[in-house]
Amino acid sequence: MNDSLPPASKVLLVDDEAALREPLAEYLTRQGFLVTAAANAAEARSRLREDKPHIVLLDIMMPGEDGLSLCRHLVESRDIPVIFLTARGEATDRIVGLEIGADDYVVKPFEPRELVARIRSVLRRAGRAATPAAENEIFEFEGWRLDPLKRRLSDREGAVVAISSVEFRLLMAFLEHPRQVLDRDRLLDMVQGREAHLFDRAVDNQVSRLRRKIEVDSRNPQLIQTVWGGGYMFAADVKRIVQDGT
Repeated sequence: MNDSLPPASKVLLVDDEAALREPLAEYLTRQGFLVTAAANAAEARSRLREDKPHIVLLDIMMPGEDGLSLCRHLVESRDIPVIFLTARGEATDRIVGLEIGADDYVVKPFEPRELVARIRSVLRRAGRAATPAAENEIFEFEGWRLDPLKRRLSDREGAVVAISSVEFRLLMAFLEHPRQVLDRDRLLDMVQGREAHLFDRAVDNQVSRLRRKIEVDSRNPQLIQTVWGGGYMFAADVKRIVQDGT
């Protein structure tokens, strides 16, 4: 079932191998996706300027700018989930992909039906995270404000602080469960879904990134506290405010 997904989810497929890219684009189209294909990172950046896909399928090994570099750009500047398509099966390569903010990865050669299931799973997680409990609900904590509908995080002075899609989902998990210990498995399931639980370092890395953005001193965190042997706890009061207007 994919009734929680957009009516026609837009996919940007980036892979330099035409023998994979073209038949995969056709298969995904038959599965009901609107597919745009790119042969390299430069072409993908051009496609991104023209349209905003709901998800990017991204090969790691490409001539010129590689997929890791393009993924860093996507998670730092855009709110688009990323699934890596990689021939690299080593755990370290998968860890790097998850640590820089990818939502999932699929190792080549892969079963197309599994990829479709992964795409739908990532889109459902992104859709759930984008939908607040109330239409105009705002989260406030320690002078910070998060607007889930707009995915906008503002600091104490009102300046907007850019966060990646993974950082957004991680912060939402903490704000929805304040003063509760969340272990790594639960956080990874909330933020990145199945298979990511194999790599505890991935959530540690994302917590470190988030701390650098919201803590006064990320080396002495007061908001996101480490619970040794247990995981992490958001140690601040969280206020939910339903706003009138837009």
